[in-house]
Amino acid sequence: MAPALSRSLYTSPLTSVPFTPASSLRNQTRLSHLRTAFLPRGVGGGLRTGVSCSWNLEKRCNRFAVKCDAAVAEKETTEEGSGEKYEYQAEVSRLLDLIVHSLYSHKEVFLRELVSNASDALDKLRFLSVTEPSLLGDGGELEIRIKPDPDNGTITITDTGIGMTKEELIDCLGTIAQSGTSKFLKALKENKDLGADNGLIGQFGVGFYSAFLVAEKVVVSTKSPKSDKQYVWESVADSSSYVIREETDPENILRRGTQITLYLRDDDKYEFAESTRIKNLVKNYSQFVGFPIYTWQEKSRTVEVEEEEPVKEGEEGGEPKKKKTTKTEKYWDWELANETKPLWMRNAKEVEKEEYNEFYKKAFNEFLDPLAHTHFNTEGEVEFRSILYIPGMGPLNNEDVTNPKTKNIRLHVKRVFISDDFDGELFPRYLSFVKGVVDSNDLPLNVSREILQESRIVRIMRKRLIRKTFDMIQEISESENKEDYKKFWENFGRFLKLGCIEDTGNHKRITPLLRFYSSKNEEELTSLDEYIENMGENQKAIYYLATDSLKSAKSAPFLEKLIQKDIEVLYLVEPIDEVAIQNLQTYKEKKFVDISKEDLELGDEDEVKERETKQEFNLLCDWIKQQLGDKVAKVQVSNRLSSSPCVLVSGKFGWSANMERLMKAQALGDTSSLEFMRGRRILEINPDHPIIKDLNAACKNAPESSEATRVVDLLYDTAIISSGFTPDSPAELGNKIYEMMAMAVGGRWGRVEEEEESSTVNEGDDKNEEAAEVIEPSEVRAESDPWQD
Repeated sequence: MAPALSRSLYTSPLTSVPFTPASSLRNQTRLSHLRTAFLPRGVGGGLRTGVSCSWNLEKRCNRFAVKCDAAVAEKETTEEGSGEKYEYQAEVSRLLDLIVHSLYSHKEVFLRELVSNASDALDKLRFLSVTEPSLLGDGGELEIRIKPDPDNGTITITDTGIGMTKEELIDCLGTIAQSGTSKFLKALKENKDLGADNGLIGQFGVGFYSAFLVAEKVVVSTKSPKSDKQYVWESVADSSSYVIREETDPENILRRGTQITLYLRDDDKYEFAESTRIKNLVKNYSQFVGFPIYTWQEKSRTVEVEEEEPVKEGEEGGEPKKKKTTKTEKYWDWELANETKPLWMRNAKEVEKEEYNEFYKKAFNEFLDPLAHTHFNTEGEVEFRSILYIPGMGPLNNEDVTNPKTKNIRLHVKRVFISDDFDGELFPRYLSFVKGVVDSNDLPLNVSREILQESRIVRIMRKRLIRKTFDMIQEISESENKEDYKKFWENFGRFLKLGCIEDTGNHKRITPLLRFYSSKNEEELTSLDEYIENMGENQKAIYYLATDSLKSAKSAPFLEKLIQKDIEVLYLVEPIDEVAIQNLQTYKEKKFVDISKEDLELGDEDEVKERETKQEFNLLCDWIKQQLGDKVAKVQVSNRLSSSPCVLVSGKFGWSANMERLMKAQALGDTSSLEFMRGRRILEINPDHPIIKDLNAACKNAPESSEATRVVDLLYDTAIISSGFTPDSPAELGNKIYEMMAMAVGGRWGRVEEEEESSTVNEGDDKNEEAAEVIEPSEVRAESDPWQD
């Protein structure tokens, strides 16, 4: 394989001379002439500078074989004369070892590469037979057959393609990194009359050598319709040479095509010589190759046989009776492994919905029909075909929601499976639930075809796939059957909310698809577009409230005034909702406003009345702040309450009660950041509530009253719970409530009289106990006492 690496890497052929016994070699000068006869000579007859040589003298067929391994670092003087130009050198066996063991991550890809080569050979024959029908001859159908032999530890891959002549064997298999398919395509492009066949797969010229991943020896037998002879190419792993011979055994003669036999390594025999394993690899990597692929499989069938019935006692002498029974017998036969056709290669208008559903179930092992699908071709800078599906059911495992490596997008290049292990290259994490197939002819792959290299082409593909996905989801949301989108939202709504956080560039596409419950529609989900349509003339914002459940949202005190004014409020009841909305900030020039935070503006405030109310209760606010101290940042009159006495709101830039609850629940939460981000707490009071009016009178008439102070403390603790916060000391709060309950219910329902009666009865019992004679246990022990020592 060495001669084709560089024009300056010389490996001299074996030079044969007539065999002469060593004893007759008396003239040492003759050997010295042999030593230098085949090397490049410099000025004066000496060796050229940069030449290193080692000679091997071998005896073959009564002749001496003298082999020279010379690596020439050829130098050329540049035009300027300022330096010398050298060609690279390479060690062939080391280079081949790197190609085999460093390019591929998984051994199993050898079958993909060899089947792709066989497909290219069939494609070439089909193309050339258009102008030369005689090439087809009697070689049979265009097909690929794979036969594992576990007993001998071999795999045989046979195709009925174009085959190779001896010169093509040397050129294609004897030259590393030279692709026969690439040369074929180049010739087609140069001949514009013939055009080019884009279905050919080969590109790099190293796929064949992946056979050495699992094989210690590879034998290639090939017959080209252009030649009358069949040749065999043979090579061993970790070798820098190969052998080509003519096939003379009639049993091994092929009508046309190529047969590759892999002699598996001991470690790989049990895995890759198993017929089921080969079948699964073909289905995974080469399921959509354009030619039939048959694998040698064990099958079973039921046959009818006649058996003699045993002779019963007393019936001897008669002819034995026969009865027909069935039994199962096993046999080996060829089985088509790639029955599923590449649906994306067809025109979308010609494919029925049932065909799309059937393809989805087979390709992704699903049992439910998909909710929707889209089939499209993209042309221009990047050309690719794709079918995308939205599954009928969401992932059962919560980890799949945030796992970008879900193996849901299967990348093919010219119908050959390349990979489904991506880390966000083709789809963002929040769209990882989408399943589909992407097939392109010119993707920027690395040599092993396993890694999708980051490039402008990949970014364009990603952008178009995302846009098509959103178009598909939008069609579901606009369909007449509302149940379809309701089902989609139940399964995948969390993913879209994650997109609000991670993909700011697609907010305009994501936001119209969001759905929430609201104060006006607690049974059905509401879109943001519907919310804006129902807004009043004076409403300038989209109001929302984040809680842990729909029930707690309905009863929250923050809603009281808004419901009274017929202002709709969105309920964010899932953990991700609040973060998603905060990342959106606005929609159609309407800001999102959290009604549980300070400075709430409803748009119809009476400034004069508010100013008068604040002046009236200004003293009360200062007095309550003095009683609570650092527990609150300030106390102020509320404009959001109608029936509750007070509410505890968060600062404008701090966490809400819901966010604080979520952050406390984090397994790896940081307590120091929790204290910092908790922000300010502001106590808002309702000036129209009786308790607040009583406290207002208390602060003016009896500011030192201990009962008023206890009421303020209990009022604050109650506001903590009703506003969604978690009390610092639940037990202390419980004791305060018990104390207030005792004061409220003390002396009711005749409890005092019952206590007096019970105390009288107890006094009588005590007197009886004093009059009774107390008898102590006897210390006298009988002689027969068994417990006596």
